[in-house]
Amino acid sequence: MQTTLRGVGVSHGVAIGEVRHMGTAVLEPPAKQIPAEEAEREQGRARQAVEAVAADLIARGNLAGGEAQHVLEAQAMMAQDPELMADVDRRIAVGSTAERGVYDAFASYRALLAGAGEYLAGRVADLDDVRNRIVARLLGVPMPGVPDSDEPYVLIARDLAPADTALLDPALVLGFVTEEGGPTSHSAILARALGVPAVVALPGAGELAEGTVVAVDGSTGEIFIEPSAEKRAEMEASAAARKAALSASTGPGATSDGHKVPLLANVGGPGDVPAAVEAGAEGVGLFRTEFLFLDDSKQAPSEEKQVAAYRAVLEAFPEGRVVVRVLDAGADKPLEFLTPADEPNPALGVRGLRSLLDHPDVLNTQLTALSKAAEGLPVHLEVMAPMVADRADAKAFADACRAAGLQAKFGAMVEIPSAALRARSVLKEVEFLSLGTNDLAQYTFAADRQVGAVSRLQDPWQPALLDLVAFSAEAARAEGKSCGVCGEAASDPLLACVLTGLGVTSLSMGAASIPYVRATLAKHTLAQCERAASAARAADSAEEARVAAQAVLSGE
Repeated sequence: MQTTLRGVGVSHGVAIGEVRHMGTAVLEPPAKQIPAEEAEREQGRARQAVEAVAADLIARGNLAGGEAQHVLEAQAMMAQDPELMADVDRRIAVGSTAERGVYDAFASYRALLAGAGEYLAGRVADLDDVRNRIVARLLGVPMPGVPDSDEPYVLIARDLAPADTALLDPALVLGFVTEEGGPTSHSAILARALGVPAVVALPGAGELAEGTVVAVDGSTGEIFIEPSAEKRAEMEASAAARKAALSASTGPGATSDGHKVPLLANVGGPGDVPAAVEAGAEGVGLFRTEFLFLDDSKQAPSEEKQVAAYRAVLEAFPEGRVVVRVLDAGADKPLEFLTPADEPNPALGVRGLRSLLDHPDVLNTQLTALSKAAEGLPVHLEVMAPMVADRADAKAFADACRAAGLQAKFGAMVEIPSAALRARSVLKEVEFLSLGTNDLAQYTFAADRQVGAVSRLQDPWQPALLDLVAFSAEAARAEGKSCGVCGEAASDPLLACVLTGLGVTSLSMGAASIPYVRATLAKHTLAQCERAASAARAADSAEEARVAAQAVLSGE
């Protein structure tokens, strides 16, 4: 009998195939003591293993490119963290083997992350993966990772580390399902970039027997176990229809009655630009500049290096709109030269614009570099600040932009509920708003965006979140200014229609989602989108909101 499970759909598409499980994690190494004279040799073994794993991660990143490259480079930096290595050396010096020293040092650091209000829990999976790779190399056992198979399959895992997700072969891995993670986790973001159907936050997924046939719907989050022939045919027909609609949909984003909704791309650097251009992005709605800074956490990149990176992106969109977010450091993106090391809860501390206002030289250098990068180009440059809380923040940022001589529009990201509730006040100082729905949901519901256990509160369909989007869009309309969405919410085609109905003026997403959103918008009028938005806001839960909007848009 066919059984249906439901997780969180994070990457569109349908996958039907046999289950294969992720390789088991490395076993805990034995806690045996070594003689003092062997300590130096063991320390050398540990360093060699760390360097080899870091080099492998960087090589995987170079192969993958784009967003995956940035994530894997950050993992390599994690492996080589000097404080972690110093702890490994100390443990070996008092008698631990290399593998045990690594295991215990990483466990200690893991506990620190969990104790920091769990905001950094999204990096725990990355940390565990680095540890497992180093320990596996030291023990001489196979690396944890994707199973070997000659036939295509659906991958099941507790969670997927970026190093594994980045190099999945879509010809073999039809789709994947994880027990943990959330819609904004690294595995979800990379799945969308790869175009692999994926469902996350499905408790008990690991209990599915090897070889079981499952059908995965990455849009709805449904998993059908041993699907009937009728269900297979229905899902395959739906997938074929969706593919045909994508091929037929081209040009700028708009509703069926001609209401324009520019579809922009989220990028992390020049490596993400080709996919955005190929998908028909009308510009960039979120240029995450922090990846440039994470290359070296000890010092800010030079003005010259910044100019080169920014110009490479700006040149790709002549006459287009490019919205740059200035450095968003802190919390899960700490930088030694910028962010405090001893904050009890980094998520609620000095991050984003707060860090930059404490270090005006870093902000001024970045704004100056952006100004120089745009010189002589016909691009429409817009620059926005992350984590704006109120009008005072918005004014401080706008003043800094003017002081740097930046010829661009200045905007504010709405990621803190106070900015949404007082959006009209914020707009007295800046020219546009951009809603970062990932963080806005996190702060609205006190729900860490990386923790699978609270993923229902990270669902962008939550009516309370839609209310905050509506407040922001209404304020922007009243002030005659624009209000876009650059969070992952924009990548959901159905929700994109609702956001349009709420008054959002542009949508920015990962490049792979643009064709889906374009095709769906083109099937509905603005009035339908507005009715769907009203129905969603009238609901009492995310699931009810989704069903209500779907009913309106399907004419039920």
